[in-house]
Amino acid sequence: MNMSLSGFELMRMIGEQQDRRQFQQLNWRGTFAEYLDIVVRKPQVARNAFQRVYDMIMSYGTEEFIDAKKRLIRYKFFSDESFDGDDAVFGLEIPLMRLVNFFKGAARGYGTEKRVLLLHGPVGSSKSTIVRRLKRGLEHYSRTEDGALYTYDWYPGVIENHDTFDWRQVPESEWEKCPMHEEPLHLIPRDLRTAFIDRINQDLDPDRQIRIEGDLCPVCRFHFRELMQRYDGDWMKVMNHVRVRRLVFSEQDRVGIGTFQPKDEKNQDSTELTGDINYRKIAIYGSDSDPRAFNFDGEFNIANRGIIEFVEMLKLDVAFLYDLLGASQEHRIKSKKFAQTDIDEVIIGHTNEPEYRRLENNEFMEALKDRTVRIDIPYVTRLRDEVRIYERDFNKKKVRVHIAPHTLEMAAMWAVLTRLEEPKKPNLTLLQKLKLYNGKTLPGFTEDNIKELRKEAVREGMEGISPRYIQDKISNALVSNQEEGYINPFMVLNELESGLKNHALITDEEQRKRYRDLLAIVREEYTEIVKNEVQRAISADEEAIKRLCANYIDNIKAYTQREKVRNRYTGQYEEPDERLMRSIEEKIDIPESRKDDFRREIMNYIGALAIEGKTFDYRTNERLHKALELKLFEDQKDSIKLTSLVSRVIDKDTQEKIDVVKARLIRDFGYNEQSATDVLNYVASIFARGDARR
Repeated sequence: MNMSLSGFELMRMIGEQQDRRQFQQLNWRGTFAEYLDIVVRKPQVARNAFQRVYDMIMSYGTEEFIDAKKRLIRYKFFSDESFDGDDAVFGLEIPLMRLVNFFKGAARGYGTEKRVLLLHGPVGSSKSTIVRRLKRGLEHYSRTEDGALYTYDWYPGVIENHDTFDWRQVPESEWEKCPMHEEPLHLIPRDLRTAFIDRINQDLDPDRQIRIEGDLCPVCRFHFRELMQRYDGDWMKVMNHVRVRRLVFSEQDRVGIGTFQPKDEKNQDSTELTGDINYRKIAIYGSDSDPRAFNFDGEFNIANRGIIEFVEMLKLDVAFLYDLLGASQEHRIKSKKFAQTDIDEVIIGHTNEPEYRRLENNEFMEALKDRTVRIDIPYVTRLRDEVRIYERDFNKKKVRVHIAPHTLEMAAMWAVLTRLEEPKKPNLTLLQKLKLYNGKTLPGFTEDNIKELRKEAVREGMEGISPRYIQDKISNALVSNQEEGYINPFMVLNELESGLKNHALITDEEQRKRYRDLLAIVREEYTEIVKNEVQRAISADEEAIKRLCANYIDNIKAYTQREKVRNRYTGQYEEPDERLMRSIEEKIDIPESRKDDFRREIMNYIGALAIEGKTFDYRTNERLHKALELKLFEDQKDSIKLTSLVSRVIDKDTQEKIDVVKARLIRDFGYNEQSATDVLNYVASIFARGDARR
């Protein structure tokens, strides 16, 4: 403990780091005239909620990428780690494009601003994460200059002299906030708005022109009416009673961000959405229909100008869903004892499939269905994106226990396999389909084939294992194996399998059997991966593989085109080296009868890449890459007796070579001493069983 630091020094350190200038900006206050100056300089401060959300998303930028010949846009907002990095969303580019298009259309007034946005998908598919990210993003954006917005307060007291009145002299306790933190431009009378808007918008882009929609809330309407009567209709004097201030969204403070979730029907009523009577103030103001005796603090009220989230929306009682009808279509809500009140907010809900099916079958909810835009949020079906989800929670910063290479990858692989539909092509396995989706190439499959695979699998990603289940089981493995000091894929896969019998969402024994069979496929794939890694650590010569590949390609090119190969040493032209070609092809079980087909596939693949302006790289062709490494390993394995690890009888020379391989596994592949030793022992046991070739 550092006893040399005093409490005062620690306080000063905190004080010096505080950004007082930002605090002053976020707490700006001024007159209505000063606010109009801001509107003239920065018209975007008067945006509606949909425009603000769309601009927020676009402020983080975009990037284009090609996936299966389809041009996609990745919106960086959803994966940006400058705020809430733990909520980053990966691998849902197409659903997120649909989501942003919804906001784009709403921002431009094309009609979707009159709809409820409903995210629909299986449990754990990141529906609530996307909404949470939008809410946090809006909070963060409202604190920036680009995202600034304003509201106003009322001073209902008496002003003796309007010429000398200084609003700064009024005590804070005497200002009454607008309960719905409305847009200050609502204070402009309706019959005068057209001239004002025409003047402001004359130099603005059509998509960015200001629109003043809606009217004052009941409380502000009361103050406005009272003051207009006091000053005999002098609007300029009424505006002296108004103070405009910067508005910063905060879900915790219930400003601009609302959340509503289902509870027990007996303990929940619609006042939670639209506010309730303040019985204590009825005695002061004499009537329950006086707006000052009403708390306009329902979720719809406080979420005005921002976002309201409906958690598990379709679990709500029908009475609550009726409130959504006017809120979405007319942008109005009905509070008890008051006329309809205008709102400006994004209404977004999320639900699971069983509830949505119930809505579809309920003929009494036609009006809500007609006002709902559904966006499907499926599970991730690309392996690398699923891995990123787990790396976010299980990394060196958060987890002290060593996680052996491929542990998260194998768990993610199983999760993705459970979500994929069986391919209809007879020569394609489910694992191969997963690899194609992940960007690998297979002979005979083009990007057009991948597009077809996705088209034919209509419900892909809407069923399967949730990431939450995987995260829980990885966590169990970490806790159970703390004494070992590390976890490996087998430990996690065992946890995943043992949990299946008690999985709450698996009721079908056939489905449980399918998931177990997929675990067996993943174990086999892991075995192949670690064999390959050990082989690479033994051979560990990229240049040698490149030379071997170039030699093989030269020979099969000459073979398929019935030409001869020039010997690089003698300069003489010779027949293609059949022995070399077969020694490579046999490593991946290409029979003699299929060798011509395989060689033509490789040449066609190289030709197709050349047409697209791409260069052939053996790493992108998984089968060929594997064959080349196995061939190189076969040529070098006699120099190291790996199987001696099993017998535990190791001479000094062999031990030194094994230590070199282990060091390479640690340096190049991310193992630690213990996990590298275990992997070597595991692979050695395979070779000892005579399983070196498959």
